[in-house]
Amino acid sequence: MPKRKIVKIDEEKCTGCGLCVPNCAEGALQIVDGKARIVKDIYCDGLGACMGHCPEGAITIEERESAAFDEEETKKHLAEIKKKEAKKLACGCPGTAVKSFKAKEVKNEGPMSKNESELTNWPVQLKLVPVDAPYFKNSDLLIAADCVGFSYPDFHKDLLKDKPLIICCPKLDESEVYIKKLAEIFKVNNLKSVTVAHMEVPCCFGLNQIVSEAMKLSGVKIPVKEITIGIQGDIK
Repeated sequence: MPKRKIVKIDEEKCTGCGLCVPNCAEGALQIVDGKARIVKDIYCDGLGACMGHCPEGAITIEERESAAFDEEETKKHLAEIKKKEAKKLACGCPGTAVKSFKAKEVKNEGPMSKNESELTNWPVQLKLVPVDAPYFKNSDLLIAADCVGFSYPDFHKDLLKDKPLIICCPKLDESEVYIKKLAEIFKVNNLKSVTVAHMEVPCCFGLNQIVSEAMKLSGVKIPVKEITIGIQGDIK
């Protein structure tokens, strides 16, 4: 087998943030078991377009024995990725039905009064929300990493109030899919602002990059505010 230039990933440095995945036009990279990996050598053209998008410097180019880059097989691979993305919402599950509702009013009943939810939309998971959901129109959108709502005790009162919500995980989920979907949401809903809330851990900062890339792809300019939540539940 001849030698050629091909991407190499240092697993010690890789945090699994996934920022390299959407920046590989050939779809050669995926996050597997929390690390970026080459799906098949034949999908990697060795040009290294993904290198500059790794915040940890975990991607380099090496010369080693490898099957040659196969453009035709890569096209088929990309087509399969698109098919899988299109089928993700084809289950017809009743739990994904779009719903808008008013937040409950908090009644003043003294110091022991119950906190009420500020959630005004369903579903909230980025993979499930429709791009043109009515609750996005002309809104101030909150995009929160999955762990934020569990870590910050005043999430509903301080962050969610008067905002539709989208949640996602920048480490465990497919960032390429998220970038494309957020770009469409930004493009068609005339959003007034976007608030990005993420945890202080390094991999969670990838949510900023996902939103930034989506904004570029959308071609629109929307004010973005960033909020970082500490692992002990405080705002940094």
